[in-house]
Amino acid sequence: MIIREISDKDLHGLLALYTHLHANPIPEENDTLLTIWTDILTDRNHHIIVAVEDNTIISSCVLIIVPNLTHNQEPYALIENVVTLSHFRKQGIATACLDFGKQIAFQHGCYKIMLMTGSKSDSILNFYRRAGYNSNDKTAFIQWL
Repeated sequence: MIIREISDKDLHGLLALYTHLHANPIPEENDTLLTIWTDILTDRNHHIIVAVEDNTIISSCVLIIVPNLTHNQEPYALIENVVTLSHFRKQGIATACLDFGKQIAFQHGCYKIMLMTGSKSDSILNFYRRAGYNSNDKTAFIQWL
C-alpha cells in the first residue's frame, strides 16, 4: 500500500471511492467536473491524500490549508471527505492518510487542523480521537446553503 497525494490520473478511482461516502453516485464526466478537477489539482492549498493498493484507491481524505491573518499569520488546515472502502476499514489506513495530511499541514506551518464529522457513531468518533483529534476545544456549527 502507498500513501500519497492525488495525481491527475486518479479522478476515476477517487470518484469510485466517493460512492462509499454517503452513497454518492459517480457524477457525469462533463466540462464542469473537469474544471473542478483541474482547479483542485492546481490549487497549492488543496491536498487530496490517497491510499492505493493494487492500483485501486482504497482510502482518502482532503486537507485544505487556509491562509490566515490572525494567530501570527499562521495558516490552519481543514480535513474533509475521510473515506475508506469497507473491507479495508479498521486496518489503520485512514489513520495513515490523516497522518500524511498532518505532515503536509506541519510543513505549511499550520497551527491546527480542524475536522468535523456528521457521524454520531462511537466507533467513528473514537477513531478520530485515536487519530489525535478532540471534541472538547471547539463547537462546530453548520449552515447548509
